Amino acid sequence: MINDLKKFLNEEQDPKAVEKLLGKVTGLLTSGEQIEYVAVQKKPAINLSPDCIALTNKRIIFCRPKNLGLSMDFQDYAWKDILDCHMKEGIMGATFTMKTIKGQLNMLDYLPKSQARKLYQFAQQKEEEMVIYRREHDLETKRAIAGGGITVNAALSPSQNIEQKEDPLETLQKLKKLLDGDIISQAEFDTKKVEILSKM
Repeated sequence: MINDLKKFLNEEQDPKAVEKLLGKVTGLLTSGEQIEYVAVQKKPAINLSPDCIALTNKRIIFCRPKNLGLSMDFQDYAWKDILDCHMKEGIMGATFTMKTIKGQLNMLDYLPKSQARKLYQFAQQKEEEMVIYRREHDLETKRAIAGGGITVNAALSPSQNIEQKEDPLETLQKLKKLLDGDIISQAEFDTKKVEILSKM
């Protein structure tokens, strides 16, 4: 546990707060999920149970102690649902703010600037990954709507064979819908058209 703890104390996090947090958050992790970073609030006044943020490879978890640290309130957000993360530095530390694609906001203030920068850096990397994920997901949805039973590989890869049981004219009509919807290019359409017509 001590080695696990050292990994999260690079930006002068409070060791006791991190140890307490790891003990509780570890029990929430799903299969294949691991904690990547922990940031701990540092208010100017004495705070025995500071708020924390734990970043995992799957989500952001806001952790707020309740009842003098005897219980913990967890609010978690999957990376795929997060639209944007911001950081604002002030005199007394930094504020990290997160917004979901549904417009929900959550934030944590009085973070040491070095920790807030690390949070922001990791969040930006995840945001970029999620933009690509959402773009691919939207494209798959559009293809499914436009193409019906045609698979993505059949629509885009000239080397992929069209299933024999499907009517060539139906396949051409589906490919035309994909072309009209700007899902495939004219060149991809022409290649598939030649391939289908050569088998008729």
